[in-house]
Amino acid sequence: MKRLLVLGVGNLLLTDEGAGVHAVQDLSREEEWNPDEVDFLDGATFTQDIFYVFQEYERVLVLDCVKGGREPGTIYRFTEDNLRENGEQRLSLHDIDLLDSLRMAELLGHKPQTLIVIGIEPLTISDWSMELSEPVKAKYPKYLEAARREIRALLA
Repeated sequence: MKRLLVLGVGNLLLTDEGAGVHAVQDLSREEEWNPDEVDFLDGATFTQDIFYVFQEYERVLVLDCVKGGREPGTIYRFTEDNLRENGEQRLSLHDIDLLDSLRMAELLGHKPQTLIVIGIEPLTISDWSMELSEPVKAKYPKYLEAARREIRALLA
């Protein structure tokens, strides 16, 4: 069993909706990471089918866009408990599938011990473009750094 899965989710064709996928692609190219300890996966707009992958990891870090109602480019950090407490409002387009996938992995015998989501507030998720919007692009290096810090902490 590997220690960490870094899962980027979103749709690259819908501007800021693809921020998590862009991030996982960029991070996977960095030489800092030991491939025996961490895997990077482009989950695209994953469905509940991803639960089988979760069973192989102790920890999961999800990179996604998150609609928290703040300024575009705002960076968020959530735990599994934060997502469960947010029952009345979905933070991302994917957190419901994410929680369902964790439940299914648990039913099959192994749920990751830790789930963390690092999100970035989008400006738009409905415009057709493979480029991030200007405010998200400006904060994107800080988003990557937040993800790097979390990866290092989860591997420590």
